[in-house]
Amino acid sequence: MNLTSRRLAGPVLGLAGILGFLLIWELVPRLGIVNPTYLPPASEVLSVFFSNLGLAAFWRAVGQTMTGWALGLLIATAAAVVLGLIIGSSTFLRRATHSTIEFLRPVPSVALIPLAVLLFGIHLESTLLLVVYASFWQVLIQVLYGVADVDPVAGNTARSYGLGRLARIRYVVWPTTLPYLMTGIRLGAAVALILAVTAGLLIGTPGLGNEITRAQSGGAVAQMYALVLTAGVLGILINAGMRFIERRALAWHSSVRSEVAL
Repeated sequence: MNLTSRRLAGPVLGLAGILGFLLIWELVPRLGIVNPTYLPPASEVLSVFFSNLGLAAFWRAVGQTMTGWALGLLIATAAAVVLGLIIGSSTFLRRATHSTIEFLRPVPSVALIPLAVLLFGIHLESTLLLVVYASFWQVLIQVLYGVADVDPVAGNTARSYGLGRLARIRYVVWPTTLPYLMTGIRLGAAVALILAVTAGLLIGTPGLGNEITRAQSGGAVAQMYALVLTAGVLGILINAGMRFIERRALAWHSSVRSEVAL
């Protein structure tokens, strides 16, 4: 198989999988295996989905969800990078904060919903609280791993040449940490979308989650599934976008070069 065929194989198989899933979805309610009242055929849901693309209210909900996603991910990434570099560069701080990080990291963001409602109500800030908390740990842990992976010989060599702390971070720590950071951002981006939608579902903050809840409570089942499908499409686009950015940012890295070569 030549290089072109290998590059086309992935998208073709992916498209075949999607078409197969839609076919099964279409047949299950039409054959009576599942009540169409609760699971409309895929064709009906897709019709509503494409109809939504022409509605301003739909794009407003998408924009509100993506605003919470983008701002939350940006805040979480900035905070995690700064704290990760500071903590990771100090053996004392790594040991002093290890227990605290391991205690706070497993706490699910949805457990903060009562606090978010008390502090911010059903506004954007509630979404940001959940998104930032969930995404922060994804990025922080990867940054800590990246800093810990720095070659001690490279660090000692930099010191012997008289490089200051900032210069060592720029020329030694940062190149080693960047692949870990990009992985953390990609993972954090997926988690951020989940929490941005969840905030609308459970709190009622403006966005897709709130629209899904309204459609479900109003009995608009096809609309509800169309909005759920929209969230799924956003997840695919975000993942593809993050992988594109990752390949661009790490074009010099051996892992990306070998991936492109394949």
